[in-house]
Amino acid sequence: MINKKIGFIGSGNMAYSLIGGLTSTGMKGQNIWISDPSTEKMTPIASQFSVNMTNSNIELVQSVDIIILAVKPQQLAQVCTEIAASVAKTRPLVISIAAGVLSKDIESWLNENQDKQSSLSLVRCMPNTPALVQSGATALFANKQVTHEQKTLAESILRAAGLTLWLENESDMDAVTALSGSGPAYFFLVIDAMEKAGIQLGLTEKTAHLLAIQTAFGASKMALESNDSPETLRKKVTSPGGTTEKAIGILQDGQLEALFAKALEGARDRSIELAQILGNDS
Repeated sequence: MINKKIGFIGSGNMAYSLIGGLTSTGMKGQNIWISDPSTEKMTPIASQFSVNMTNSNIELVQSVDIIILAVKPQQLAQVCTEIAASVAKTRPLVISIAAGVLSKDIESWLNENQDKQSSLSLVRCMPNTPALVQSGATALFANKQVTHEQKTLAESILRAAGLTLWLENESDMDAVTALSGSGPAYFFLVIDAMEKAGIQLGLTEKTAHLLAIQTAFGASKMALESNDSPETLRKKVTSPGGTTEKAIGILQDGQLEALFAKALEGARDRSIELAQILGNDS
């Protein structure tokens, strides 16, 4: 259990999922803070998990040991500039879950004295939406000021929402964004396509829906728990001359693998572009 006070600036879905995960592992709500301009947005979270809430980001910074920046990327520069002086005094660990915003930009916004090099301990994260059901995949990158203890704390917090792993190079975050950050949408697209195809084959909408979702879940669970690669698992369930081989052949004839490679490359390139835009907008 984490014996630190944690503050979430922003009370959106990701903050909700992390708070839910943390409290389910035994962390007391009295050690968690949330801040948001909207009291209406915070109240349900505060009521459900018995956490502290405030409309003041500065009050939150002064009350906690770890700050989680859980605002929209477009709001991050303004929020960081607002709390910079308080962060300089309290020296918390800062964790950003704002997609696409580079560490150097966050450090710059939080560095009140622009003439001096930042000594801020900052961890940048890229969680994905299944974190909302504690089944997320989160990549983390720490700047040079982050200690081993702080890395352990950051990992413990994000692990409350699912799998975590560390990146050595921040530039890899763009590929992570393309693969796992945007990835759930790709699988939703595949599930939807299989469901519609099932209906065209004569199944009822409910039957096709349930079978497509459960099949996706079962395949993912097998892949996660097996020592075999996805390619090996596919070959094991593909009998020569059978129905699966016929379907896989059609998908491969349609260049499915090349299409996925092209799609992820496009997502990665867009991630790089957005990081430049978000940094320049400041």
